[in-house]
Amino acid sequence: QTLEALDHAKAAKTSIIVAVNKVDKPSANPDHVMTELSNHGLLPEEWGGDTPFIKISALKKEGIDDLLDMIELVSELGDYKANPNREARGSVIEAKLDKGRGPVATFIVETGTLHIGDNVVVGNTYGKIRTMEDDLQKRYKEAGPSKAIEVTGLNSVPQAGDVFMVFKDEKTARQIAESRIANVREGEQKQMKATLDSMFGQMGAEIKELNLLIKADFQGSIEALKNVLQTINIEGLQVNIVRGSVGAITESDVSLASASNAIVIGFNVRPMGNVRDIADKEGVEIRTYNIIYRVAEDIEKALKGMLEPTFEEVVIGQVEVRDTFKASKIGTIAGGYVTDGVVKRD
Repeated sequence: QTLEALDHAKAAKTSIIVAVNKVDKPSANPDHVMTELSNHGLLPEEWGGDTPFIKISALKKEGIDDLLDMIELVSELGDYKANPNREARGSVIEAKLDKGRGPVATFIVETGTLHIGDNVVVGNTYGKIRTMEDDLQKRYKEAGPSKAIEVTGLNSVPQAGDVFMVFKDEKTARQIAESRIANVREGEQKQMKATLDSMFGQMGAEIKELNLLIKADFQGSIEALKNVLQTINIEGLQVNIVRGSVGAITESDVSLASASNAIVIGFNVRPMGNVRDIADKEGVEIRTYNIIYRVAEDIEKALKGMLEPTFEEVVIGQVEVRDTFKASKIGTIAGGYVTDGVVKRD
């Protein structure tokens, strides 16, 4: 997840400050962190690069002032400015499905000012902002540039990293979102065809795939599951993620899983209504979890179950035939000498 966030930051040409936490622990190794990140293009300033690395301890409150000073310095040097007097635009930091409030997303406002009642398009969904609150549950009626705010009122859960934009009327927002959804469905149909083609193609092939459709409560949970599943390494087998999305398991998920011969993995979410009955009719397996490593364990067992059995001939005993005798009622009788192992009746 850290590397994915790094890629997003680089693509957006965002200034990056690295805070290396927990330096108070005896096992802390900040140099190792710096080495690892330098391999991904973040060379520390003290090594001649241009990325500030601040060593902190949130528990001991060490280095916090240095981090705040660095943020202020980078802000001043970057001369970051935004126009608050326009429709808001920004990005989704995290998103989830809340049992009581429905789809909930954390926005970072990059420009403009976001208001209660604004019509927004967020990735492939839309809605009207119903509530806004910060990390301390303080309610807001508007949020300006650089403000991180948790919002409700969306029709479905967006993806982390999605861009949100405010539109003047709900009709325009709905039309844009529906157009994007249609494009996504078209892409999924192509992916489904590719998946089915690859399944037919792998009949008799050396590499086999286990198709999975992941549903979870947080976008971050999906990314964590993908990373864990990608670490499973069994020769000749691999995991293929057909789709990963936030929210309860729906009938459309079952339809996609049925078409692509996939197993549905639910992490901290459950099937809606009669979805499990539909899945039983379609022959789709739904498995729910609340611990990530349990998912990895079960998927690894499933992959191993796909392996072809290995047959090995075990010789129990060997007999050397010394002579044969004919018997009219019995047939041929062999006179033998056991040279190895043991020979038993039958």
